[in-house]
Amino acid sequence: MGRGWWWVAVALVVVAAAAAEGAREEAAVAVEVAPRRHAKGDGVKVVSVENLKNPYEKQENFNMRFKLTFNKLYAWSLVSYDRVVMLDSDNIFLQNTDELFQCGQFCAVFINPCIFHTGLFVLQPSMDVFKNMLHELAVGRDNPDGADQGFLASYFPDLLDRPMFHPPVNGTKLEGTYRLPLGYQMDASYYYLKLRWSIPCGPNSVITFPSAPWFKPWYWWSWPVLPLGLSWHEQRRENLGYSSELPVVLIQALFYIGVIAVTRLARPSLSKMCYNRRMEKSTIVLLTTLRVVAAWSILAAYTIPFFLIPRTVHPLLGWPLYLLGAFSFSSIVINVFLLNPLAVLTTWFGIIGALFVMAFPWYLNGVVRALAVFAYAFCCAPLVWGSLVKTMSSLQILIERDAFRLGEPNQTAEFTKLY
Repeated sequence: MGRGWWWVAVALVVVAAAAAEGAREEAAVAVEVAPRRHAKGDGVKVVSVENLKNPYEKQENFNMRFKLTFNKLYAWSLVSYDRVVMLDSDNIFLQNTDELFQCGQFCAVFINPCIFHTGLFVLQPSMDVFKNMLHELAVGRDNPDGADQGFLASYFPDLLDRPMFHPPVNGTKLEGTYRLPLGYQMDASYYYLKLRWSIPCGPNSVITFPSAPWFKPWYWWSWPVLPLGLSWHEQRRENLGYSSELPVVLIQALFYIGVIAVTRLARPSLSKMCYNRRMEKSTIVLLTTLRVVAAWSILAAYTIPFFLIPRTVHPLLGWPLYLLGAFSFSSIVINVFLLNPLAVLTTWFGIIGALFVMAFPWYLNGVVRALAVFAYAFCCAPLVWGSLVKTMSSLQILIERDAFRLGEPNQTAEFTKLY
C-alpha cells in the first residue's frame, strides 16, 4: 500500500483548534478541487498518510467511490490539536462556525432521522480511539454501507439519544458526545423545495451536497440544473480562481470558432455517387446507412463538447463553451450531409431555452420551478422529435432528386449550407 493523499469520494479539509495556545490552524488533506500548491500557498498544512484498506469492499452493497473514505479516521491521530472539525469538500459556509470547537469528544448532524451524516463532524483527537478504530476495522465491525458513515454510526450508536449542542456563552469546551443542529449540515435538497433557506434548528451555517456524484457542485453542469451550484463556484472564484482551466477553455473556444469559419466557407461535399431515380435495393441500403450515420453524427456533435470541457470550470464559462462546441460540430454535420440547419440546431436552441427556464431567478418556490421545467420539456420534446424526422426525411429527398450526381453536385444543395 503506497503513500497517498487523504482523498476519498470528495476532498477532505480538517479545521483544527490548537490546544496549547488556543490559536486556530488549518490542516488540509487531499484537496481535490485545489491542487497541493494552492493549499500550501494558503498556509494550509498538508499531511500525507498511508491509505487505510477498506475491509468492506466485498460487501454486496459496496460502492467503489467509498473505497478510501476510511482515511477520515486519521483525524483522531491529530493529537497536537484539542478539537478537529472534519469537513467534506462539498460544504459551503454561510457564516463563521468557530463555536464548533467548543463541542465534545464527538458531535455530528442527523440529516437522516436515524443516521448521522459524516460530511461534517467534530472530534477530540485521541490515539487510543484511533487505534481502537483500526482494530474494529480489522475485525470487521458491522457496517451497513461499507463506508465511513456506516462505520462511525456503528461506533457511536447512542448519538441519537445525546443532547443537542448549544455552545457555552463563556467559550468553554464541552465534554461528551452531542448532536449538532441541522443548520450545520443543511442538505441542499431542503433549499430546492422553497428556493430559500428556512431551517429552524440551529444557525443556518453550512450547506452540504450529498447528491449523486455527477451533480456535485464543483462540476460546471451542476448549474442551473441545481440552483446552488453557482454559489459554490462563486466562492471558488473569490478564493481560488480558475487560472488552471482558463488556457484550456481559451484553446477550445478558438478551435470551435475556427471550425465554424471553415464550414462557413467550405462548399458542401459528400462522397459523390451516382444514383438511379428508381429506388433500387442498393439505394435503400445507402439511405439507411446515411440515416444511421447522420443520426450518430448529430448525437456526437452534442456529446463530444460536453466531455472536452474541464469539469470544474465555472458554469458561466462551461455552458457557453459547450454551446459553441455543439454549434461548431453541428455545422460540420450540416455541411457534410447537406441537412437543413434549423432542423439540426433545434436541439441546440432547445438547450438554450432549458437553461433560461432553469436559471430564471424569480420562481415562487421549487415546485413552481419544477413544473415550469416539466412544461418546457413537454412542449419542446415534439419539436426535437419533429426536427429529427425532418432531418432523416431530407436525406431521402436529396437522394431521390440526385442531389449528389457523380461530378455534378446539384446547385440547389448550396442553399443548405450553414450561413
